[in-house]
Amino acid sequence: MMMRQKQGSYFIGILLFAFVLSAPYVYGQRKIPASICVSPAEKALADSVNKIRTGNGLKALQLSISLSFVAKTHVRDLMLNHPDTSLCNLSSWSDKGNWTACCYNPYVVNHEAMWKKPQELTNYRYRGYEMVAYMQDEMQVDSLLKYWKETEETLDMILTKGAYANKSWVCMGVGMNRNYASIWFGQRRDEAGTANVCKNENALNRSAKQKTNKTSQAKHIYYLIIGNYPNMKDAKEALLRFRKNGFKNAGILKKNGLIRIYLSQYQGFSYALKAKKKLPYTYRKAWILEDK
Repeated sequence: MMMRQKQGSYFIGILLFAFVLSAPYVYGQRKIPASICVSPAEKALADSVNKIRTGNGLKALQLSISLSFVAKTHVRDLMLNHPDTSLCNLSSWSDKGNWTACCYNPYVVNHEAMWKKPQELTNYRYRGYEMVAYMQDEMQVDSLLKYWKETEETLDMILTKGAYANKSWVCMGVGMNRNYASIWFGQRRDEAGTANVCKNENALNRSAKQKTNKTSQAKHIYYLIIGNYPNMKDAKEALLRFRKNGFKNAGILKKNGLIRIYLSQYQGFSYALKAKKKLPYTYRKAWILEDK
């Protein structure tokens, strides 16, 4: 499941979840670069997820070096190559790396190409389950966690409830950059070991730690986004369909080279979140964009 949202223009991506039976391990040995480590901000995100789990009576998870490598690789691909365009959501991968490209969307779902990424990139041979997020201005850990905790699907994924009740997480990996954050969950311990924290934290990661200004947030506009489109022609045609389906306040938002359709806009995050939760099931992939 994926949740995509953007913030500041800020998408907190709705998360994505994924699972697949492991295919036979045929990729050979994948050595993780010795330089791989998690930033203090990434470690803070992992610690916060574990805090949610332990606060609900569950065990803390191993911070997997293998799954962290997968997560860091994915957020880098998202940042540099933007496979998350048009109908392809945040779980998608480009064709610009040593992995199988895939466009993941609710209409043509390619489970195998998406969920075997830990096997393709590392020696971790088991299922991969991802929760991924996007913020347009810069990643804010506090805001991201607030959204995840207030969203039933993502919280269920962290706590292995609901659709994840038959899962039992043992480890997780984290990756985060200025705009994207990814967490991968695994049901087997990572024999490659636990990720180390990088010795030096750059300014980008420092700014991503905790940066919440409630006063300024109250003045922002929050858009309930339903999709990205490659050109205005497609966007206008889609807009007509959404308005015919009852979304009279729907419109087109063009910013930073991206063309999006919003179902409505709100003066506060809580209002946008409430509206999102009331959407019909067929609109479950909508996400929230904060535009400063």
